[in-house]
Formats: sequence, structure tokens, C-alpha cells
Amino acid sequence: MKKSLFALALSAFALGAAEFVMMGILPQTAHAMKVSIPVAGNFISSYAIGVCVGTLILVFGRKIPPKRLIIIFIALIIVGNLLSALSVNAPMLIVSRFIAGLPHGAFFGTATLIAKSVAEPGKETKAVSMMVTGQTLANMLGVPAGTLLAEHLTWRMTFASLCAWAAVALVLSLVWLPDVPAIADAGIGGQFAFLRRRAPWLILGAVFFGNAGIFCWWSYVSPWLIKVGGYASESIPTMMMLAGFGMVIGGLIGGNIADHWRHAGTASIGQILSAVGLLLVFLVPGTTLTTAILTFWISFGLFFVSSPQQILMVDAGKGGGELIGGAAVQVAFNLGNAVGSIIGGMSLTATSGNYHTPALSGIPMALLAVALLIIYSLRHETHTGALQRMKLIHLPAVGSKPQQ
Repeated sequence: MKKSLFALALSAFALGAAEFVMMGILPQTAHAMKVSIPVAGNFISSYAIGVCVGTLILVFGRKIPPKRLIIIFIALIIVGNLLSALSVNAPMLIVSRFIAGLPHGAFFGTATLIAKSVAEPGKETKAVSMMVTGQTLANMLGVPAGTLLAEHLTWRMTFASLCAWAAVALVLSLVWLPDVPAIADAGIGGQFAFLRRRAPWLILGAVFFGNAGIFCWWSYVSPWLIKVGGYASESIPTMMMLAGFGMVIGGLIGGNIADHWRHAGTASIGQILSAVGLLLVFLVPGTTLTTAILTFWISFGLFFVSSPQQILMVDAGKGGGELIGGAAVQVAFNLGNAVGSIIGGMSLTATSGNYHTPALSGIPMALLAVALLIIYSLRHETHTGALQRMKLIHLPAVGSKPQQ
């Protein structure tokens, strides 16, 4: 892995861990802040709101070089998690989580642009998937580690460790990231001009509905593993590591295939895998083995689609909207997560706690995502650039030296 991609992956790890670790330490933070679990759910939603609002940083920072933007985003990661570690009451923690979420979408939009610029010709999607691997590794290692810190030391140490991690990423980014030129300044309105076309909305719709469908189930994966799979609560961190492993492998394979084939077509394959997995969650009675397999399976599909969709939106924004396009994927991702959690919860309530039904409620949305991706691929990828990318891979320009 190139040094620049490694530095970006470190930051992606901090963001991924900060986003998902709250699910594992919610009881400890609720107790410390003297609020109920439902109220503590605001510690999760405030981060998601920060992700959406933080996209505005790109609107007003369009003239700032990408490397400098990345440094600003990492500084926000440090500030947000430091304030979270020092929070003395629930309102302060909610605000701190909001700040921690601000750089999330903007970071991935900017990091995608840098990853593409340092990639070897024809391997842009693979480079993006390597950057995103930091986020998937956060689910595999960071979230379980953060949960263990909260259980055996204090939840504040979880956020403090994320500060330290981000500080290392800051130093390495200063040293290793190349000075990529700022994108063409199309003005505030020009950054959103690409959204006047239908094609980007097909991708954003696929991201939203795909994640909403999966998060109908994923939001309640821990009690599903316990009640359906028969796992003890002490085994959940191990199962989260298995899920994270699936995300890592899915992300890398999806990125590699997309470099040799259609991007939306590749993403549709991953989405189909997830939809089939959700159907099996509903149909299969459930054992320790089958729930473990399905946890890996759906997690694999969840991030198989990540880098192809990220690349599609950055390409859609060419001409001044590249950063907004990349960030919009993360906004749609988080909005889908929130909606999926609500719908999954409603299905649980309606069926008196039947943990098979959240997956059923997510299947229609997952299939809608498949349809949107197939429509995009047939309409906009008929003359795919895969052959050209293959030529670039096997016949690189003589004397070309990609950036580090």
C-alpha cells in the first residue's frame, strides 16, 4: 500500500470507529450521563446529523487544496472525540458527537479524490477500496476494542484512544499526502450542477435504499445473535470482528472487480448478495453456525458496493462537484442507516420482538437498490470503460511514475 493511501486509511479507521463504537458502549455512556437507553440513542443520531451538515464544509471550502482539507477534517476528528471523552452531561456529549461527525462525509469525498490521483492508471477503484479498508478494519478491530475498553476501564478511554489514533494520522498525512491541486472552482451553485441530471440520483437512491434495507437488520444484530443464534453476550465482540472481516474482504474484492468491469454492475452484485442474505435471515430458523455465516455474508455485501459507488459519484461530479459527489454518498449512507433502524424497530414492535422480521422489512428496499443500480448500468455503462482500464493496467505509459 502506498504511504498516502495508508495515511488516508488511518483517518478512515478513526472515522469508522467513532461512528459505530457508540452502539457497543451505549449502556456505559447512558449510565454515566444519567439518561435512559432510548435517550442515549441521541448520541448516535447526533453523529449522523453531523455527517450531513458537515458536507457544507466542502461548499465553502471548494478553493482549498485537498491535502489541507484532509488536515482540517482530522483536526475536527480530534476535537470531537476529545470533547466526547471530557463530556460531563448528555447535552455536551450530543454536541461533541455532532462535531465528531462533521468531517465524516466531507473526508471520504476528498479522500476519494486524492486516492484516485495517486492510483496507477486503471486501478482507481482499487485505490479507493484500500482507503475505505480503514473504515472496514475499524468495524473489525476498532469497535470491539473500544467496547472492551469501556467494559474494563472506562468509555472515556475509548474516545481518548481515537484522539491519539487521529493525532498519528494527522502527522502522517502532513508528511505523506501529495499536494493535489484544488478542483476547478465552479462556484457554489456549480458544485451542485451535476445533480440536475438523473444518473447521480440513481446512485444516491441505491446507496440510501441499500443501506436502509441492510440496517433494518444490522441495527439489531446483537440481540438477533443472542436470541436467534444462541450466542452469549460475551461473544458479541467476536461476532463483530467476524462482521468486520467480511466488510474488509468485501470492500477489497468489490474494488478489484470494479476496476475490470462496470462500476454500477459490480455494486449491483454486492447488493444482490445482501438481499439474498436478508431473505435467509428471515427464512432460516437460526443456529450458531448459520447466524455466523449470515453475519459475514451480509457484511461482505455491505462494503462490496462501497468503492464502486464512491467512484461513480466522484466521476458524476466532474467539473467542480467532485467533492460534493463523494460526500453525498456518505450522507445517503447515514440517512439510510437512520431510516433502516426506525423501520426495523417498527417491525420488531409489530411482531412482539420477532428478530427475523427486521430482515424481511429490509428486503424490498434492498431489491429497489438492485434495480436502481441495474438501470444505471444499462443506461450509462453500456459502453463501459472497462476495456480502456484494462489497457491502462497492462500497457502503462512508459516512464510514468504514480505519486506516493
